Amino acid sequence: MSLSDVDRQLLQRCLDREPRAWQDFVDRFVGLVVHVVNRTAMGRGLSMDDATRDDMVAEVFLVIIRHDFAVLRRFRRQCSLATYLTIVARRVVVRRLTAISAASNNQTSASLSNGHAANGSSNGHANPAQVNGELQRIENAEEVEHLLLRLDPREASVVRMYHLEGKSYQEISQAVGLSENTIGPMLHRARAKMGRG
Repeated sequence: MSLSDVDRQLLQRCLDREPRAWQDFVDRFVGLVVHVVNRTAMGRGLSMDDATRDDMVAEVFLVIIRHDFAVLRRFRRQCSLATYLTIVARRVVVRRLTAISAASNNQTSASLSNGHAANGSSNGHANPAQVNGELQRIENAEEVEHLLLRLDPREASVVRMYHLEGKSYQEISQAVGLSENTIGPMLHRARAKMGRG
């Protein structure tokens, strides 16, 4: 689906910082973001209270407006705005849920090593640099999926994990059984193959 005229105008109004543009944007897409948050958490077998859900929805919108609407400025307008925002929202939520889980696991380990029971609480905020890096990776997610057909299975797996699943080099190296230092060059070669098409 391509970018609709309504969304094109709304996007441009936001980028031009017109009055009420951001409010109209939020009104139009808040339901979508709430749905993505709920489905992503449910897909990971997690339930969340309303306050946590609202925090995640707010974080998605903060990522969108950060750095003068950098996320919206990177939108290439080759798909619907809703599709793009779904990908952005999902990536922000996955990163946040991963951070919450990691913080909870670290707290559990520390508490158990000190002989105390863990209470499982955490603020769960993702590192902003990680979120920005993640958003850069997903910019071409749809195109990457189509280009993966040009790669051998191992390269395709590495590209998929990095660009579509948002995994780090360390996570990828553990998953495929390669040295972490080989992941970057493999991604570079794979991108070159995909670009030759």
